[in-house]
Amino acid sequence: MTTKAQAVLDWIDARFPLTSTYKAHLSEYYAPKNFNFWYFFGSLALLVLVLQIVTGIFLVMHYKPDASLNASGVPVAFASVEYIMRDVPGGWIIRYLHSTGASAFFVVVYLHMFRGLLYGSYRKPRELIWIFGTLIFLALMAEAFMGYLLPWGQMSFWGAQVIVNLFSAIPVIGPDLSIVIRGDFVVSDATLNRFFSFHVIAVPLILIGLVAAHIVALHEVGSNNPDGVEIKKKKGADGHPLDGIPFHPYYTVKDIVGVVGFLIVFSFIVFFAPEGGGYFLEYNNFIPADPLKTPPHIAPVWYFTPFYSLLRAMVWPLFGLDAKFWGVVAMGGGVVIIAFLPWLDRSPAKSIRYRGPIFKTLLAIFIFAFAILGFLGTKPPSYAFFGVIPGAPVAQLFSLYYFLFFLTMPVWSKIDKCKPVPDRVTG
Repeated sequence: MTTKAQAVLDWIDARFPLTSTYKAHLSEYYAPKNFNFWYFFGSLALLVLVLQIVTGIFLVMHYKPDASLNASGVPVAFASVEYIMRDVPGGWIIRYLHSTGASAFFVVVYLHMFRGLLYGSYRKPRELIWIFGTLIFLALMAEAFMGYLLPWGQMSFWGAQVIVNLFSAIPVIGPDLSIVIRGDFVVSDATLNRFFSFHVIAVPLILIGLVAAHIVALHEVGSNNPDGVEIKKKKGADGHPLDGIPFHPYYTVKDIVGVVGFLIVFSFIVFFAPEGGGYFLEYNNFIPADPLKTPPHIAPVWYFTPFYSLLRAMVWPLFGLDAKFWGVVAMGGGVVIIAFLPWLDRSPAKSIRYRGPIFKTLLAIFIFAFAILGFLGTKPPSYAFFGVIPGAPVAQLFSLYYFLFFLTMPVWSKIDKCKPVPDRVTG
């Protein structure tokens, strides 16, 4: 570095902690040396977040949150999306980057959470990191749901109508709460403007704040690794972990490789299959919203469908309360219960490498159950596997397993026979 450049840097450091921040979070932040494939998805989630914000800014320049009909009898909001796709230079690719990015966001977040389950990244001393992560997931679901309404297509409109109406099942406050969320007695222009404001301003700010807190908390206690060993316990004479390496340049290079691989797959989808077979962009959302015409089957986007199945699985009233209310409880509880994992898991080992057969078996069944619930959420309640096995009882069975996996964890995680955990990482 030249003398002049150093002088500029010194001037900045005297007024802003640039160098110390760089050292704390990159060059002198020591991460375990045995990161594997599963550790790509945290950085990829950050990449997709930036992608969504940047593309969203350009979309907002042309989008109009107006549910009224234009001279052609088409809702202005829907027409503005069509205008972006057809008449704005490069508008089509920006819209496809944003819509495909929404699905990509959930793909990498789900895989990121799965890695946490595999290696016990929620265990002490990372409880707060996990809680921040769960809050990020909740904020992401809210952000995606509100953004889903904005194109004002048939499925957007009716999906929002169904989900918001669910809140009316909450005793005492439910009906009024639904009106507050909608801003009207039905999904209308007021709802569209509310959701637009939250989608563009409020929730992204919350999301960015939670992501920052998530990263700061992570760098405070250090990253977990596939062995579940705390590298800070073994330090060399220089004070650095013996099994750690500087995040930069080693893991920045590694993450760039992951980014390149991700962008290849992502670009292929954007250019050749942006609708994702109807899972990323549904057929009914290419039709303007019509409050007088209900689609034959209303289903949320694929990343909500596991929790939508939890909702639909509740068909019995309990304790004098409607089944719809218990469906809402099941759907919300399915997300919230994830935050309690640090206290539910009592195993002496963190990583799946050293955990016993009970954990491995039950986790495999859990992932299978989650996938089946997601699949059934895309189908009508009358769906039957191979035309023979009714889907509704299967959804109820796997919904029960979903909650039992967490609620019984304090018992089976404690009795599971684990292998001895090494003192240092094994590679």
